[in-house]
Amino acid sequence: MPRIKIDLPEKFIFSTDIPIYIGHINYGHHLDNAQMISLISEARVRFFKSLGYSELDVEGVGIIVADVAAQYRSEAFHGETMVVEMAADDFNKYGCDLVWRMADKATGREVARGKHGIIFFDYTARKAASVPAAFIEKVQAK
Repeated sequence: MPRIKIDLPEKFIFSTDIPIYIGHINYGHHLDNAQMISLISEARVRFFKSLGYSELDVEGVGIIVADVAAQYRSEAFHGETMVVEMAADDFNKYGCDLVWRMADKATGREVARGKHGIIFFDYTARKAASVPAAFIEKVQAK
């Protein structure tokens, strides 16, 4: 099976610091892969909040994570603080990719990179919705 390769954007429009707690660590004494996805989910919530949105209200529609891809680059350990950077990329009619990078704040060591494919969703009608134009404008203006 070919390995996943994630290309990063030229610039990230959002950054947040997230500490690694003991509950994020697995029996190998490093960041658990499932916990890493949870940390990226926290960063995604913060990303939308920084734009004035919630995941349930982006110009009147919500989002759904359709797919996730990650490429691990190094270990992360208890007590480290991760910097998670994020940008929106590869737009289509119903969604886009949220591309991210996670790195150790103290050293800059890249821990992981990846992307979450999201679609916009009308929770009242229970169907996919077009990407709100105002969302595209906000993320491209940064």
